[in-house]
Parts: sequence; structure tokens; C-alpha cells
Amino acid sequence: MTKRKRHVIKHDNIVVFPGAVQTLIREGHMYAENYQYEEAVASFEKAFLYEDGDEIALSTYAYALYELKTYDKVKNVCEQLFAMGTTLYVEVMELYVTVCMQLKEYHQVESLISTLIEENVLPEDQLEKFERLRSLNQEVSRNLQKKEDAKRLLEEQEYELSKFSALTPNEQSIRLHRLMDTNVRQLKTALKAIIECPTIHPFVQSLALILLVEQEVSIEITVSKFNGTKIINPNNLVLPNQLPQYREVKNIIENKLEQDPTTLEMVQYLMAKHAIVTYPFEWRPYEADDIAYSYIDFVQSMLGKVQEMDYEIIDFLQMLEKLTELHEV
Repeated sequence: MTKRKRHVIKHDNIVVFPGAVQTLIREGHMYAENYQYEEAVASFEKAFLYEDGDEIALSTYAYALYELKTYDKVKNVCEQLFAMGTTLYVEVMELYVTVCMQLKEYHQVESLISTLIEENVLPEDQLEKFERLRSLNQEVSRNLQKKEDAKRLLEEQEYELSKFSALTPNEQSIRLHRLMDTNVRQLKTALKAIIECPTIHPFVQSLALILLVEQEVSIEITVSKFNGTKIINPNNLVLPNQLPQYREVKNIIENKLEQDPTTLEMVQYLMAKHAIVTYPFEWRPYEADDIAYSYIDFVQSMLGKVQEMDYEIIDFLQMLEKLTELHEV
């Protein structure tokens, strides 16, 4: 009598003994039935390294993931089940719709449920449940929109020029930094007013302008600072450290201070700060060579090295340095 050969699985040169995958899947089901969702997910994921799951294993895995609130993973597993042509279509679809709501994909949910109903895909006894889901989705979507509208209105008022001007320059800077990771297009008119206001601190004017430049917002703005005025469009501007004179000064300084990294680091630090204050004018009307050597002289004087300097430019650099210290304004 010959022994039946059992299939051996190899994965990344690791031998998986016969029955090990089935044991992991059984453990996954057992953990899920006992509400031990983290353990269930761990068992299923180990098993799926070696074999594709069937629809029962995948659906149980999806529900365990849902209980752990890992909604992106749940959505992916549901899509795998749809691709398989699952016999659990309605149950998986209900989970899929619920997860899309959790992910705030309200338009997708509305479109999906409407299509299911219009195409008579759902059994009669499930229609009411999906209608309820659609109504809930619409209500949640409306409430979220109201909150977003209220938040936008509050932000618009917060950056309105009369209120903004009443703050100290340091407080104004903090308010603008809050906008770094948000869409500022809805605030472009308020930011334009801040940039164009002659009583706003030049450093703050620049911070507002940089927000518009980073998000390529197109709006015509008249900028006035340091006895200069120019009409610009943020959509056509580069950031301060990408402007032509900045790059020219930077190259001169790096070549000159190649053997003096300490002074170089200090000069680069001052340059970066000052470039924000002068933005978008740079160090005009001074030439790049004069600016570069004056920065070196400025830093070396701070380090106690007395030497001849162009005091007109040094005074200008000292003024820029003072303008970067908002907490003292």
C-alpha cells in the first residue's frame, strides 16, 4: 500500500507543512467568532501569505478588519470578493457601502446604491435596508457639508483684514502657519488683502504670499515693501530660495566659504530668513557680489572679527534680521 503524497508549500524558501494553512484559517474563524479580532486578522494574514483565501475566509477576514476600523483594507478585501464573483454579494455589498461611508466617500455611496436599485440587482427583502443606508448617507453628507461650510466661514472671518490686523505680527504668523496643510484657494481674497496692506509686517506679507505660491493660486496682487512696488501673480512666482539673485548669492558664498563650514552654515541660515522678508523683491538694488561678501562680513563681525565692511548693506542686513524677530515687534 502506497502512502498518499501531501502537497508541500514553499514561500520565500520557507517550507510550510501540510495542513498548516488550513489550521491558520480555522484559527482565524475561531478567533473571529470569539470577538478576538486582532488575533483573527493575524491568523488570516499568515494564511494568505501562502494561499489565496476562499470567499468564506475572506469575508470573515473583512468583518474582523471592520471591527478593527481598518477601513481601507476592508474595502480592498470586498473588491477582491466582487472580482471572485462571490455568492455573498449582498452581504459584502452592505459591508462595502458601510465602509465607503466611514471613509467619507459619500458621492460613491450615493452612486452605488442608486445603480443597485435601478438595475434591480438587490433582492426584494434587501431593498428597504439599502434605501435606509442611502438616506443615512445623504444625511451624514449634508451634515458634514454644513460643518465644512461653517468652518470655512469661520476661517474667512478669522483672516478678514480688520480682525487679522488687530493681532500682533507673531500671532499673525501663527495663524498663517495653520494654513500650510489646507486648501487656501477659498481664502485667496483675504490673503491678497493681507499682502497688499501697507501696515502688515513685511515678514507676514511674505508668509501669506508663499501660501499662495505653494498652491499655485492665480490672483493679481500689488506688493509694496522697502520702497518698492510690483504687480505679481503667485501662480507665476517661484519660492524665495529659487529666485535668481538668491541662487547667485548662495553660489558665491558656498565657493568663498568652502573651507569654513561654521561661517557658511550661519550665513545660509541668515540668508534663508532674510529672503522671506524681502520676498518677492530679493536684495535689490544691491548686486549679488556685494550682498554675498556683506553677509560674510556680517557673520564674521558677529564672531568678533573686526574688518572693513560696506556699512550701507550691513545696515540693510541688520534691518532684515530685526524684521525676522516677530516676537520682539
